Amino acid sequence: MNAHRRLVLKGMFALAAIAAWPRLLLAARPDSVFQETDADKVIADLFGQAPTDSDQVMMKIPDIAENGAVVPVTIKTDLENVESISIVVVNNPTPLAASFIMSPRSVPTVSVRIKMGESSQVVALVKAGGAVYSTTKEVKVTIGGCGG
Repeated sequence: MNAHRRLVLKGMFALAAIAAWPRLLLAARPDSVFQETDADKVIADLFGQAPTDSDQVMMKIPDIAENGAVVPVTIKTDLENVESISIVVVNNPTPLAASFIMSPRSVPTVSVRIKMGESSQVVALVKAGGAVYSTTKEVKVTIGGCGG
């Protein structure tokens, strides 16, 4: 009987751990920053400091996006100790398009498709070693992606 009881208890603890896992992951998500409407405030809230332009942050994004609903973006860097990579679209209603917390063992590269409501500057931000680095590119959108 004790073996059966232990097995049931182990199963209950395992289910509780699995159920708590998504909440633990979402707890680190900066929801309020994703709802912010000012790009400068997004950067200040995320990092607490102004970024430094760097040629070590590489962003691949088209000069002209034919469809703003699906704009491919790849960001990579050779910087060491990368903590996070974020994408801000200055003219979007909610500028923070994506933010990734990086593991020390991860390759500091992300590829995503973002929405752009209109032509805008796109800012790639990399936090590494406690400092924030960025690169910016102007992207022209020919068909709106945020409801247009």
